Amino acid sequence: MKITGIQARINPNGRIVIPAMIRKGMGLKLGDPVVMSLDDGVLRIEARRPRTRATQDALRDSEPEMPASDKALSRQPDDSPSQTEEWLG
Repeated sequence: MKITGIQARINPNGRIVIPAMIRKGMGLKLGDPVVMSLDDGVLRIEARRPRTRATQDALRDSEPEMPASDKALSRQPDDSPSQTEEWLG
């Protein structure tokens, strides 16, 4: 959804009201946190949930690959007798 051309004014306390149409488009409800950033004079306001999800996805993508030996160990079922128990009878 793209919304452009909406104007707002800064009140004497330095606040801006996010118009209802934009809040609805962002999925924001009363009390929802937002994240703000400023880049070359452009204010960006993001709903915190999607931003958090994007950060989590980026971190998950950057996790190192698990070594093959660890993968093999993680696949071994916990309820099976260990090799030592099989040897001891």
